[in-house]
Amino acid sequence: MGYFLNTTDDYHIHTLRSLGWELTVCNALYPENSPCRRALKSNASFGEHLFNFLGRFIPLTDLKNILEVGGGLGYLMQDFLTLAPDLRATMLDISPFLLQKQKETLTGLAVNFREMDFLKMAISELRSFDFVILNENLGDFPTLAFQQNIPEQNDPETVRSLNRVADFEKEYSLQFTPDENINIGALEAVEKLCMAAVPHIYLSEHSCETSGNHPSFPHLHFTAPGTPEKIALQGHTEFTIKFSYLQIIARAFNYEVFRGQYIDILPIDLNDKVQTALRSSAPLSDQQEILQHFIYDLYKYEYMIMTQDMKKKG
Repeated sequence: MGYFLNTTDDYHIHTLRSLGWELTVCNALYPENSPCRRALKSNASFGEHLFNFLGRFIPLTDLKNILEVGGGLGYLMQDFLTLAPDLRATMLDISPFLLQKQKETLTGLAVNFREMDFLKMAISELRSFDFVILNENLGDFPTLAFQQNIPEQNDPETVRSLNRVADFEKEYSLQFTPDENINIGALEAVEKLCMAAVPHIYLSEHSCETSGNHPSFPHLHFTAPGTPEKIALQGHTEFTIKFSYLQIIARAFNYEVFRGQYIDILPIDLNDKVQTALRSSAPLSDQQEILQHFIYDLYKYEYMIMTQDMKKKG
């Protein structure tokens, strides 16, 4: 039994040619005629919803430099720059395919594009940003995956990652169970952001610590497993995120932390179509299937906002 380091780098750099089958919440809400928009109280894109929600915690219109890591097709940043046109944005992505898509979406806007691995970015470079976004992509970061039927791996990256786990246990008193999958890449990403003292940070991803329990809608019933789960996708494997570990690291660096489910950002309108879809044990149409999956994600996804009081810091 032992760990191996699961990464998605090769897939994103060499294989990825479409996001059509991997539908994120952000992309699901992009088309104005999306059936998912009709399930919400406000008919708006994800970027618009998120911008308005974050405004409760972060002075977005006062910020200057914003970095989005793994920006997908660029829709979120397009909304942010429309709503706050004075922002200067940088899009950083490991995928040349997605970076090109972002360039097409953000044509004519004040955006800098960088093709690189965020985990290799210097802390000194991060210090130039007021706000960093990692939206719906922490599961793509390297994960130490546990398997009963494999020996301990001795490749350098796995060994390095296991040593880093020991560092996190010592530095932040994190307690990992003997056989849990460990989001080592997400832990390192948050620590890097904290060490750079980025004033405001937004993270989101499928969580292993959320649950759904609505007595009228059996489709929404699920419990939190508590440890990262494997998600097998086309050409690669991702893992859900244990946000409580990320929160511990953030608080160690004196960040104020706000956590919750996507349902906070995207409140549901329980109209007749939505209620009918959620009461169906099996979807009766493509639209019902889309709505069931979308609303499940609103409970399964978790966000974490990290912010520092710059007046106190000064």
